Amino acid sequence: MQRPSLRRIGIAGGFLIAVFAAGGIFLAAHGMKRPVPAAVTPPAVPVVAGTVVQHDVPIYLRGVGTVIAYNTVIVRSQIQGQIVSINFTEGQTVHVGDLLAQIDPRPYQAQIEQMTATRDRDEAQLKNAQANLTRYTDLGNKGWATPQLVETQTAQVAQLQSAIKADEALIDAAKVQLSYTNLTSPIDGVVGIRQIDIGNIIHPTDPNGLVVVTQIQPISLIFTLPETDLPQIQEQEQNSKSPLKIIAYSQDNTIKLEEGELGLVNNEILQTTGSIQLKASFANKTHRLWPGELVNAWLLLDTRHNGLTVPAPAVQQGSQGAYVYVIGSDSAVEVRPVKVAQISDGKALIDSGLTANEQVVLDGQYKLQPGAHVTVLTGKAAEEFAAQSAQQTPIP
Repeated sequence: MQRPSLRRIGIAGGFLIAVFAAGGIFLAAHGMKRPVPAAVTPPAVPVVAGTVVQHDVPIYLRGVGTVIAYNTVIVRSQIQGQIVSINFTEGQTVHVGDLLAQIDPRPYQAQIEQMTATRDRDEAQLKNAQANLTRYTDLGNKGWATPQLVETQTAQVAQLQSAIKADEALIDAAKVQLSYTNLTSPIDGVVGIRQIDIGNIIHPTDPNGLVVVTQIQPISLIFTLPETDLPQIQEQEQNSKSPLKIIAYSQDNTIKLEEGELGLVNNEILQTTGSIQLKASFANKTHRLWPGELVNAWLLLDTRHNGLTVPAPAVQQGSQGAYVYVIGSDSAVEVRPVKVAQISDGKALIDSGLTANEQVVLDGQYKLQPGAHVTVLTGKAAEEFAAQSAQQTPIP
């Protein structure tokens, strides 16, 4: 058997190489067509939305203050004696002249009776002296009595008349002392904790007295604002024909306590704090303001007509300042910088950046990016989403 020659083997190998080379050139020229995957559209982000509302908006200046009673009186005794009755209950509302307690009146009644007896004796002596003076005067006119006797009797009558005046004065003083046995309220107000019990001896020098009576209605509030607010307040007072309105809120601003009027802007600025003190008065008919209570004071400075407001949760804070997510007609969100004038009662007053009736995102912002599409939730779904969002939102 003869082996193939080397020449034939070379020819066959060259042919194969040529075939593979031609196939590579063909593939390179026409390329290999592979299927291209379709673009994936991200799902819409669920959010809760609100609307930009246009209406009149009050402008407030806010400060912190302390409730101060108009009058506070320590009821003290002006005489010494034993307490025989207590006629009030702690915390009771009292009025001027109401009997609070009584001191044993018997020693002072005895003094009045003694002084009254002295006056009656002097009056009897005066009556006798006046009768003698009449007789001596008649005898003197007839020459049967000396002028000296008449003058002496006249002096005695004048002396007894002066003694009676002194007796009357002592009786009046004793009656005043007797009136001090009734301890009464000098003002309308509320009594505090009783400082002495029945049977104890009360003294004028007792530091705590019987009880403290505090006037609750009306009542005052002293609060402070930065001195930079003073020009606005002064300008508004000049332009307004009535006192500026003050609203007192609880410390967390959730409870409206009372409405009142600004009565005083103090005559100096506190240099240590750079603030100005103001004093407001409240009728306090419901007694919701209490002496010593710390409250927030909202001074109504002005009213912004046709102001734009959004719910406060719509406003977010970034490195460039405040912004909101605005929902466009295509349900895509846009980041819109805004300028906030104030946040009050859960509403943010917008100076610039929004227009009326625009939709803004209230909840779900942490999942959004500019240009993202959203689905607006309403009703119960919005409430449930807000509750879940509150638990999932990362703490900054």
